[in-house]
Amino acid sequence: MSSTHPAWTHRLGQKHPPQRHEGLLDSIGNTPLVRLNRVTQGLSDGVEVWAKMESMNPGGSVKDRPARQIFVDALDSGDLGDDQTLIDATSGNTGIAYAMIGAFLGIDVELVMPSNVSPQRKEIVRIYGATITFSDPMEGSDGAIRLVRQIVEDDDEGRYFYADQYRNPSNVRAHQMTTAPEIWGQTGGKITHFVTSTGTSGTVMGTGRGLKERNDDIQVVGAQPSDSFHGLEGLKHMPSSIKPEIYREEELDDICWIDTDEAWDMADALAQKEGIACGYSSGANVVAALEVARELEQGLVVTVICDHADRYVGE
Repeated sequence: MSSTHPAWTHRLGQKHPPQRHEGLLDSIGNTPLVRLNRVTQGLSDGVEVWAKMESMNPGGSVKDRPARQIFVDALDSGDLGDDQTLIDATSGNTGIAYAMIGAFLGIDVELVMPSNVSPQRKEIVRIYGATITFSDPMEGSDGAIRLVRQIVEDDDEGRYFYADQYRNPSNVRAHQMTTAPEIWGQTGGKITHFVTSTGTSGTVMGTGRGLKERNDDIQVVGAQPSDSFHGLEGLKHMPSSIKPEIYREEELDDICWIDTDEAWDMADALAQKEGIACGYSSGANVVAALEVARELEQGLVVTVICDHADRYVGE
């Protein structure tokens, strides 16, 4: 069998002009939007499902966007002062983004993470020079949130700037300002549904608001694990979790409930059928997007590939 599918050979000579940036922060965003072709078999002819490839950000995940906005807004406002350390709770990807951007800006970063996050995430954070405090693995992301709040409460010297991604409006603003207009432009304004899972909820809240500013008829669907004891790192089962203050369920048009096994299986299918090696939250996103798409006769559904599988390999 030929290594190149005949339908694509005519496109291989097309080139896009390479971009040049003055610094790392400018390289965040403007990620590709890729149509899913094989995992979508069986959908109506008038329905398309596309994936925003956030794994192609410089830090490898969608979390580069809110992390950049949190740094920029805190520096502009003076909330993050000289000699302060940025601290936050994270299940991994936001921590990597903080560590990367902190290294670029020369700002110290300290992270509170459940001790059972993947070894790859721990090592990437350390490579950038950030320090880690581990929370109880049995308490998940909520345990990390409780511990970081205690650390900040005990900080009598003003050592820390608490980024607080679960409360920080910069998390939402990042996607409202960047992800939404990118998707709108990449689809030529034809998007009908935006579907993604909820962890901090910044992606679905911000992108949803930005898209509805352009067309209020666009349906925004949040996906959640169907059970409180799930295996989808970074995602929240909202009924049993500490709800992020930036989460506004009333702004969602619908919610999809995703089983862990379905999401894991879809992550494998995306690698083997689409050539997209991604994490399990991305698998959950595509499961939810397909659930929405199966109910449509016409529509353009967009979801998110949150990160790359390389930070899960060996789990």
